[in-house]
Amino acid sequence: MSRRVVGVTLDNLEHLSKHSRTCVFWELAPHLKDQAEEYGDTEFEKEAWVSSVLLEWGSCGRIISLDGIPAGSVFYAPPAAVPRSLAFPTSPASPDAVLMTGLEVLPEFRGGGLGRVLVQTVAKDLTRRGVKAIEAFGDNQPTDGERSCVTPADFLLQVGFKTVRPHPKWPRLRLELRSASSWKEDVEAALERLLSSVSVSTATAEPSFRPV
Repeated sequence: MSRRVVGVTLDNLEHLSKHSRTCVFWELAPHLKDQAEEYGDTEFEKEAWVSSVLLEWGSCGRIISLDGIPAGSVFYAPPAAVPRSLAFPTSPASPDAVLMTGLEVLPEFRGGGLGRVLVQTVAKDLTRRGVKAIEAFGDNQPTDGERSCVTPADFLLQVGFKTVRPHPKWPRLRLELRSASSWKEDVEAALERLLSSVSVSTATAEPSFRPV
């Protein structure tokens, strides 16, 4: 299968699942979310949030597709752009971290590692932007079959997050990101070891012929 990950833009919001397109759990404070669901238009609120974050901060989401079929998505933004985060008992998020929210893989595509790919894509983007860590509020007691806007804590632990603020229901977890410079240093060190190994092998190799 051909897999493709693209950034969320105002032009491809329609490729999100209906659940993700209308979920404003993270984007609005609790009382405003309730008002939007009862009297307003949650799709409009989601689009307005994406537009605002794109304009003020930059890329804030990814959509993953298999053979051209949208299979999942994830959103992320600075804590100040995620009002709902302040309502969690394990808040606030660390000031040096970006919050990952609303990760979803559609049921028919689960079990294939797409959630891990989405997290890795977010990590790669934020590493390039100089962000030190990703944090997320997890759900320790997810309900089977229920569509939720909070990522199960077990999944976050499986993809490398560590608990920084435990809670029976809503722990806060963190994934440290290596800086771009540390990636460069790792590559340079690996190349140096490789070249050193080649030099040693060349210097100690037996000649292929002996003079008569």
